[in-house]
Amino acid sequence: MEWDVSALVGPEGADWRVPPNELANRLELVEIALLDAGIESMLVHDPVDLYWLTGGRQNGMLLVGAKESSVDSVFWVRQSLDRAVWEAGGSEAPFELSPQPRVKNLNDELKQRGCSTTPAMQHGRLPHNQAIFFQDVLGESADCTSLLWNLREIKSQWEIEQMRASGEVNRWMFEAILDEGGEGVSEIELAAAADSVSRAAGFGGQIMMRKWPMNCDRVVIAAGHSGAVPTYFDSAVGGTGPHSFAGLGAGFHRIKTGEPVLVDIVHCHRGYVSDCTRMFSVGPLDEEWVERLAAMKEISDEVVTGLARGDTCEMAYEAGVTIARERGVSGHLMGMPPDQARFLGHSIGLHLDETPVVARGFSNPLQIGGTMAIEPKVIYTNGAIGLEDSWVRTEHGMECLTAGDAIPLHQEWDS
Repeated sequence: MEWDVSALVGPEGADWRVPPNELANRLELVEIALLDAGIESMLVHDPVDLYWLTGGRQNGMLLVGAKESSVDSVFWVRQSLDRAVWEAGGSEAPFELSPQPRVKNLNDELKQRGCSTTPAMQHGRLPHNQAIFFQDVLGESADCTSLLWNLREIKSQWEIEQMRASGEVNRWMFEAILDEGGEGVSEIELAAAADSVSRAAGFGGQIMMRKWPMNCDRVVIAAGHSGAVPTYFDSAVGGTGPHSFAGLGAGFHRIKTGEPVLVDIVHCHRGYVSDCTRMFSVGPLDEEWVERLAAMKEISDEVVTGLARGDTCEMAYEAGVTIARERGVSGHLMGMPPDQARFLGHSIGLHLDETPVVARGFSNPLQIGGTMAIEPKVIYTNGAIGLEDSWVRTEHGMECLTAGDAIPLHQEWDS
Protein backbone atom coordinates (compact mmCIF):
# COMPACT_ATOMS: atom_id res chain seq x y z
CA MET A 1 0.00 0.00 0.00
CA GLU A 2 1.42 3.38 -0.99
CA TRP A 3 1.01 6.62 0.94
CA ASP A 4 0.73 10.11 -0.50
CA VAL A 5 3.76 12.35 0.11
CA SER A 6 1.61 15.41 -0.58
CA ALA A 7 0.23 15.06 2.97
CA LEU A 8 3.62 16.17 4.35
CA VAL A 9 3.26 19.93 3.97
CA GLY A 10 3.30 23.05 6.06
CA PRO A 11 0.68 25.83 6.00
CA GLU A 12 -0.78 26.64 2.59
CA GLY A 13 1.10 23.68 1.14
CA ALA A 14 4.55 25.05 2.03
CA ASP A 15 7.53 22.70 1.88
CA TRP A 16 8.83 22.69 5.44
CA ARG A 17 11.71 20.28 4.89
CA VAL A 18 15.25 21.25 5.85
CA PRO A 19 16.96 22.25 2.55
CA PRO A 20 19.39 19.56 1.29
CA ASN A 21 22.23 22.12 1.02
CA GLU A 22 21.72 22.92 4.72
CA LEU A 23 22.06 19.22 5.56
CA ALA A 24 25.15 18.96 3.34
CA ASN A 25 26.81 21.89 5.14
CA ARG A 26 26.11 20.33 8.54
CA LEU A 27 27.43 16.95 7.43
CA GLU A 28 30.67 18.56 6.27
CA LEU A 29 31.05 20.37 9.61
CA VAL A 30 30.78 17.01 11.38
CA GLU A 31 33.25 15.36 9.00
CA ILE A 32 35.82 18.10 9.68
CA ALA A 33 35.21 17.98 13.44
CA LEU A 34 35.76 14.20 13.45
CA LEU A 35 39.03 14.67 11.58
CA ASP A 36 40.17 17.34 14.03
CA ALA A 37 39.27 15.07 16.97
CA GLY A 38 41.11 12.10 15.52
CA ILE A 39 37.92 10.03 15.30
CA GLU A 40 37.43 7.90 12.19
CA SER A 41 33.62 7.77 12.29
CA MET A 42 30.56 8.04 14.48
CA LEU A 43 27.06 6.58 14.77
CA VAL A 44 24.27 9.06 15.62
CA HIS A 45 21.15 7.71 17.33
CA ASP A 46 19.66 10.67 19.19
CA PRO A 47 16.43 11.89 17.50
CA VAL A 48 17.28 15.60 17.81
CA ASP A 49 20.75 15.19 16.34
CA LEU A 50 19.30 12.94 13.64
CA TYR A 51 16.88 15.72 12.72
CA TRP A 52 19.76 18.21 12.59
CA LEU A 53 21.74 15.97 10.25
CA THR A 54 19.11 14.10 8.23
CA GLY A 55 16.14 16.48 8.14
CA GLY A 56 13.87 14.01 9.99
CA ARG A 57 13.74 11.89 13.10
CA GLN A 58 12.94 8.49 11.70
CA ASN A 59 14.03 5.46 13.71
CA GLY A 60 17.56 4.56 12.67
CA MET A 61 21.22 5.48 12.94
CA LEU A 62 23.47 7.70 10.85
CA LEU A 63 27.04 6.67 10.12
CA VAL A 64 29.31 9.65 9.41
CA GLY A 65 32.95 9.31 8.41
CA ALA A 66 35.67 11.83 9.15
CA LYS A 67 36.90 14.09 6.39
CA GLU A 68 39.58 12.32 4.33
CA SER A 69 38.63 8.94 5.82
CA SER A 70 37.50 6.01 3.72
CA VAL A 71 34.15 5.78 5.56
CA ASP A 72 31.04 6.31 3.46
CA SER A 73 28.22 8.11 5.26
CA VAL A 74 24.84 6.36 5.30
CA PHE A 75 21.56 6.75 7.15
CA TRP A 76 20.43 3.26 8.10
CA VAL A 77 16.68 3.51 8.68
CA ARG A 78 14.60 1.05 10.61
CA GLN A 79 11.31 2.92 10.20
CA SER A 80 10.25 4.58 7.93
CA LEU A 81 12.76 4.51 5.08
CA ASP A 82 10.37 6.04 2.54
CA ARG A 83 9.64 9.00 4.75
CA ALA A 84 13.32 9.40 5.66
CA VAL A 85 14.24 9.60 1.97
CA TRP A 86 11.63 12.29 1.36
CA GLU A 87 12.65 14.31 4.45
CA ALA A 88 16.31 14.23 3.45
CA GLY A 89 15.53 15.74 0.05
CA GLY A 90 14.94 12.65 -2.08
CA SER A 91 17.49 12.43 -4.87
CA GLU A 92 19.19 15.59 -3.52
CA ALA A 93 19.97 14.02 -0.13
CA PRO A 94 23.67 14.51 0.69
CA PHE A 95 24.06 10.95 2.00
CA GLU A 96 22.88 7.46 1.16
CA LEU A 97 19.79 6.04 2.83
CA SER A 98 19.16 2.32 3.15
CA PRO A 99 17.40 -0.18 5.43
CA GLN A 100 19.05 -0.69 8.81
CA PRO A 101 21.06 -3.92 8.84
CA ARG A 102 20.43 -6.65 11.36
CA VAL A 103 22.56 -6.17 14.45
CA LYS A 104 24.39 -9.47 13.91
CA ASN A 105 25.53 -8.10 10.55
CA LEU A 106 26.42 -4.61 11.76
CA ASN A 107 30.15 -5.21 12.18
CA ASP A 108 30.43 -6.53 8.64
CA GLU A 109 28.38 -3.60 7.30
CA LEU A 110 30.66 -1.11 9.07
CA LYS A 111 33.75 -2.74 7.60
CA GLN A 112 32.18 -2.65 4.13
CA ARG A 113 31.56 1.07 4.62
CA GLY A 114 35.25 1.61 5.36
CA CYS A 115 35.36 1.51 9.17
CA SER A 116 38.59 0.11 10.59
CA THR A 117 37.71 1.03 14.20
CA THR A 118 34.51 1.08 16.23
CA PRO A 119 32.55 4.28 15.50
CA ALA A 120 32.15 6.82 18.27
CA MET A 121 28.66 7.00 19.75
CA GLN A 122 26.55 9.40 21.78
CA HIS A 123 27.15 7.95 25.21
CA GLY A 124 25.70 11.12 26.72
CA ARG A 125 22.34 10.31 25.08
CA LEU A 126 22.10 6.55 24.68
CA PRO A 127 20.25 4.68 27.45
CA HIS A 128 22.63 2.51 29.44
CA ASN A 129 21.21 -0.77 28.18
CA GLN A 130 21.58 0.34 24.56
CA ALA A 131 25.14 1.53 25.11
CA ILE A 132 26.04 -1.82 26.67
CA PHE A 133 24.29 -3.65 23.84
CA PHE A 134 26.27 -1.84 21.14
CA GLN A 135 29.46 -2.22 23.12
CA ASP A 136 28.95 -5.98 23.28
CA VAL A 137 28.37 -6.12 19.53
CA LEU A 138 30.92 -3.58 18.28
CA GLY A 139 33.44 -3.13 21.08
CA GLU A 140 34.47 -0.07 23.10
CA SER A 141 33.78 3.29 21.49
CA ALA A 142 34.58 6.96 22.05
CA ASP A 143 31.90 9.50 23.04
CA CYS A 144 30.88 12.04 20.38
CA THR A 145 28.04 13.76 22.30
CA SER A 146 29.88 17.02 22.95
CA LEU A 147 31.34 17.09 19.45
CA LEU A 148 27.86 17.43 17.98
CA TRP A 149 26.58 19.84 20.62
CA ASN A 150 29.56 22.13 20.21
CA LEU A 151 28.91 22.33 16.47
CA ARG A 152 25.26 23.14 17.08
CA GLU A 153 26.13 26.15 19.26
CA ILE A 154 26.65 28.23 16.12
CA LYS A 155 23.47 28.54 14.07
CA SER A 156 23.37 28.93 10.32
CA GLN A 157 21.45 31.77 8.71
CA TRP A 158 18.70 29.28 7.84
CA GLU A 159 18.41 28.22 11.49
CA ILE A 160 18.31 31.85 12.66
CA GLU A 161 15.50 32.51 10.19
CA GLN A 162 13.48 29.69 11.78
CA MET A 163 14.05 31.14 15.25
CA ARG A 164 13.11 34.61 14.04
CA ALA A 165 9.86 33.16 12.65
CA SER A 166 9.31 31.40 15.98
CA GLY A 167 9.69 34.73 17.78
CA GLU A 168 6.95 36.20 15.64
CA VAL A 169 4.59 33.48 16.86
CA ASN A 170 5.59 34.38 20.43
CA ARG A 171 4.24 37.86 19.76
CA TRP A 172 0.95 36.47 18.47
CA MET A 173 0.68 34.36 21.62
CA PHE A 174 1.10 37.44 23.82
CA GLU A 175 -1.62 39.20 21.82
CA ALA A 176 -3.94 36.29 22.67
CA ILE A 177 -2.95 36.59 26.34
CA LEU A 178 -3.84 40.29 26.28
CA ASP A 179 -7.17 39.60 24.56
CA GLU A 180 -8.27 36.74 26.83
CA GLY A 181 -6.94 37.71 30.26
CA GLY A 182 -8.69 39.50 33.08
CA GLU A 183 -10.11 39.24 36.58
CA GLY A 184 -11.23 35.69 37.38
CA VAL A 185 -9.62 34.01 34.37
CA SER A 186 -7.64 30.93 35.43
CA GLU A 187 -4.00 30.46 34.52
CA ILE A 188 -4.77 27.30 32.59
CA GLU A 189 -7.55 28.95 30.59
CA LEU A 190 -5.13 31.70 29.63
CA ALA A 191 -2.48 29.13 28.70
CA ALA A 192 -5.00 27.45 26.39
CA ALA A 193 -5.51 30.72 24.51
CA ALA A 194 -1.77 31.04 23.87
CA ASP A 195 -1.43 27.36 23.08
CA SER A 196 -4.13 27.47 20.40
CA VAL A 197 -2.25 30.23 18.58
CA SER A 198 1.00 28.27 18.70
CA ARG A 199 -0.64 25.04 17.56
CA ALA A 200 -2.29 26.76 14.60
CA ALA A 201 1.11 28.15 13.62
CA GLY A 202 2.62 24.65 13.50
CA PHE A 203 3.87 23.78 17.00
CA GLY A 204 4.45 20.02 17.02
CA GLY A 205 3.67 19.34 20.67
CA GLN A 206 7.17 18.77 22.06
CA ILE A 207 9.91 20.89 23.59
CA MET A 208 13.16 18.98 23.55
CA MET A 209 15.54 19.19 26.50
CA ARG A 210 18.99 17.74 27.09
CA LYS A 211 19.04 17.58 30.85
CA TRP A 212 17.53 14.39 32.25
CA PRO A 213 14.85 14.05 33.58
CA MET A 214 13.67 17.53 32.62
CA ASN A 215 10.58 18.10 30.53
CA CYS A 216 8.90 21.41 29.95
CA ASP A 217 5.47 22.96 29.70
CA ARG A 218 5.78 25.63 27.06
CA VAL A 219 3.25 28.06 28.60
CA VAL A 220 4.10 28.91 32.22
CA ILE A 221 1.61 31.33 33.73
CA ALA A 222 2.14 32.26 37.36
CA ALA A 223 -0.37 34.67 38.89
CA GLY A 224 0.33 36.14 42.31
CA HIS A 225 1.52 33.60 44.88
CA SER A 226 1.70 30.87 42.20
CA GLY A 227 4.99 32.45 41.16
CA ALA A 228 6.59 31.45 44.45
CA VAL A 229 5.72 27.75 44.30
CA PRO A 230 8.93 25.67 43.97
CA THR A 231 9.16 23.04 41.23
CA TYR A 232 11.49 20.34 39.95
CA PHE A 233 12.36 22.51 36.96
CA ASP A 234 15.79 24.18 36.92
CA SER A 235 14.53 27.70 36.41
CA ALA A 236 13.39 30.74 38.35
CA VAL A 237 9.64 30.24 37.90
CA GLY A 238 7.88 26.99 37.15
CA GLY A 239 4.28 27.67 38.13
CA THR A 240 2.03 25.20 39.91
CA GLY A 241 0.93 23.05 36.99
CA PRO A 242 -2.53 21.46 37.04
CA HIS A 243 -1.59 18.48 39.25
CA SER A 244 1.41 16.82 40.88
CA PHE A 245 2.38 14.64 37.91
CA ALA A 246 2.37 17.79 35.76
CA GLY A 247 3.78 20.08 38.42
CA LEU A 248 4.93 22.77 36.04
CA GLY A 249 3.16 25.45 34.03
CA ALA A 250 -0.29 26.95 34.46
CA GLY A 251 -2.65 25.83 37.19
CA PHE A 252 -6.14 26.65 38.37
CA HIS A 253 -5.38 29.85 40.27
CA ARG A 254 -7.66 32.65 39.07
CA ILE A 255 -6.23 36.07 38.37
CA LYS A 256 -6.91 38.79 40.94
CA THR A 257 -6.72 42.56 40.60
CA GLY A 258 -3.31 44.06 41.29
CA GLU A 259 -1.26 40.87 41.41
CA PRO A 260 1.66 40.31 39.01
CA VAL A 261 0.96 37.70 36.32
CA LEU A 262 4.13 36.28 34.80
CA VAL A 263 3.70 34.71 31.36
CA ASP A 264 6.66 32.66 30.09
CA ILE A 265 6.00 31.12 26.68
CA VAL A 266 7.96 28.90 24.31
CA HIS A 267 7.19 28.26 20.67
CA CYS A 268 9.04 25.87 18.36
CA HIS A 269 9.01 26.67 14.65
CA ARG A 270 10.06 23.64 12.63
CA GLY A 271 11.79 22.43 15.78
CA TYR A 272 13.56 25.68 16.66
CA VAL A 273 12.90 27.28 20.04
CA SER A 274 12.04 30.86 20.91
CA ASP A 275 11.51 31.77 24.57
CA CYS A 276 9.93 34.97 25.88
CA THR A 277 8.45 36.37 29.12
CA ARG A 278 6.20 39.37 29.74
CA MET A 279 4.19 40.67 32.70
CA PHE A 280 0.47 41.36 32.96
CA SER A 281 -1.91 42.53 35.66
CA VAL A 282 -5.53 43.52 36.17
CA GLY A 283 -5.13 47.22 36.81
CA PRO A 284 -1.80 48.76 37.83
CA LEU A 285 0.92 47.07 39.85
CA ASP A 286 2.18 48.47 43.13
CA GLU A 287 5.26 50.64 42.81
CA GLU A 288 7.51 48.01 44.41
CA TRP A 289 6.72 45.60 41.57
CA VAL A 290 7.36 48.32 39.01
CA GLU A 291 10.76 49.01 40.58
CA ARG A 292 11.62 45.30 40.59
CA LEU A 293 10.75 44.99 36.90
CA ALA A 294 12.93 48.02 36.16
CA ALA A 295 15.80 46.28 37.95
CA MET A 296 15.30 43.17 35.81
CA LYS A 297 15.37 45.30 32.68
CA GLU A 298 18.62 46.86 33.85
CA ILE A 299 20.12 43.40 34.41
CA SER A 300 18.92 42.16 31.03
CA ASP A 301 20.40 45.18 29.26
CA GLU A 302 23.73 44.70 31.04
CA VAL A 303 23.91 41.00 30.15
CA VAL A 304 23.00 41.64 26.52
CA THR A 305 25.54 44.46 26.25
CA GLY A 306 28.29 42.32 27.75
CA LEU A 307 27.62 39.39 25.45
CA ALA A 308 27.49 41.73 22.44
CA ARG A 309 31.04 42.99 23.09
CA GLY A 310 32.39 39.48 23.61
CA ASP A 311 32.45 39.19 27.40
CA THR A 312 32.45 35.62 28.66
CA CYS A 313 29.14 34.21 29.82
CA GLU A 314 30.54 34.10 33.37
CA MET A 315 31.44 37.80 33.20
CA ALA A 316 27.94 38.66 31.98
CA TYR A 317 26.47 36.67 34.88
CA GLU A 318 28.60 38.42 37.48
CA ALA A 319 27.65 41.81 36.02
CA GLY A 320 23.97 40.94 36.33
CA VAL A 321 24.35 39.64 39.89
CA THR A 322 26.18 42.85 40.84
CA ILE A 323 23.21 44.95 39.68
CA ALA A 324 20.82 42.70 41.61
CA ARG A 325 22.91 43.20 44.73
CA GLU A 326 23.00 46.97 44.23
CA ARG A 327 19.22 47.05 43.74
CA GLY A 328 18.64 44.96 46.87
CA VAL A 329 17.06 41.97 45.13
CA SER A 330 19.91 39.44 44.99
CA GLY A 331 18.30 37.26 47.67
CA HIS A 332 15.31 36.79 45.35
CA LEU A 333 17.11 36.64 42.00
CA MET A 334 15.98 33.59 39.97
CA GLY A 335 14.16 32.12 42.96
CA MET A 336 14.04 32.15 46.73
CA PRO A 337 16.58 30.26 48.86
CA PRO A 338 17.16 27.36 48.81
CA ASP A 339 15.63 27.01 45.33
CA GLN A 340 17.46 29.76 43.45
CA ALA A 341 18.55 28.96 39.89
CA ARG A 342 22.16 29.97 39.24
CA PHE A 343 21.94 31.43 35.75
CA LEU A 344 20.55 34.47 33.92
CA GLY A 345 20.36 33.06 30.40
CA HIS A 346 20.50 29.79 28.49
CA SER A 347 21.33 28.99 24.89
CA ILE A 348 18.51 27.72 22.69
CA GLY A 349 18.11 25.94 19.37
CA LEU A 350 16.54 22.54 18.80
CA HIS A 351 16.87 22.10 22.57
CA LEU A 352 15.60 24.57 25.16
CA ASP A 353 18.68 24.08 27.35
CA GLU A 354 21.72 24.33 25.10
CA THR A 355 25.17 25.69 25.92
CA PRO A 356 26.74 28.03 26.79
CA VAL A 357 24.83 29.38 29.79
CA VAL A 358 25.06 32.80 31.46
CA ALA A 359 26.37 31.36 34.69
CA ARG A 360 29.53 30.76 36.67
CA GLY A 361 31.85 28.21 35.09
CA PHE A 362 31.19 29.25 31.48
CA SER A 363 34.42 31.04 30.67
CA ASN A 364 33.67 31.33 26.96
CA PRO A 365 31.74 34.07 25.15
CA LEU A 366 28.55 33.58 23.20
CA GLN A 367 29.91 32.97 19.71
CA ILE A 368 28.74 34.88 16.66
CA GLY A 369 25.78 32.85 15.49
CA GLY A 370 24.98 31.77 19.04
CA THR A 371 21.37 32.08 20.20
CA MET A 372 20.34 32.64 23.79
CA ALA A 373 17.35 33.45 25.98
CA ILE A 374 18.15 36.09 28.64
CA GLU A 375 15.68 35.90 31.55
CA PRO A 376 16.33 37.78 34.81
CA LYS A 377 13.48 37.33 37.28
CA VAL A 378 12.87 37.86 40.99
CA ILE A 379 10.55 35.78 43.14
CA TYR A 380 8.79 36.76 46.36
CA THR A 381 6.16 34.97 48.43
CA ASN A 382 3.38 37.01 46.82
CA GLY A 383 4.54 36.73 43.22
CA ALA A 384 7.23 36.79 40.57
CA ILE A 385 8.28 39.42 38.06
CA GLY A 386 10.80 39.55 35.24
CA LEU A 387 11.32 39.50 31.52
CA GLU A 388 12.82 37.31 28.83
CA ASP A 389 13.75 37.63 25.19
CA SER A 390 15.65 35.42 22.78
CA TRP A 391 18.72 36.82 21.04
CA VAL A 392 21.30 36.00 18.40
CA ARG A 393 24.82 37.39 18.45
CA THR A 394 25.80 38.81 15.07
CA GLU A 395 28.89 40.65 13.83
CA HIS A 396 27.09 43.88 14.73
CA GLY A 397 25.98 42.92 18.25
CA MET A 398 22.94 41.22 19.74
CA GLU A 399 19.72 41.02 17.69
CA CYS A 400 16.42 40.29 19.43
CA LEU A 401 14.47 37.37 17.93
CA THR A 402 11.31 37.65 20.04
CA ALA A 403 9.13 40.49 21.31
CA GLY A 404 11.76 43.09 22.17
CA ASP A 405 10.32 46.59 22.16
CA ALA A 406 7.33 45.46 20.07
CA ILE A 407 5.52 44.32 23.23
CA PRO A 408 5.73 46.28 26.52
CA LEU A 409 7.32 44.54 29.47
CA HIS A 410 4.08 45.02 31.40
CA GLN A 411 0.52 45.31 30.12
CA GLU A 412 -2.73 45.84 32.00
CA TRP A 413 -6.12 44.24 31.61
CA ASP A 414 -9.10 46.41 32.47
CA SER A 415 -10.16 46.11 36.09
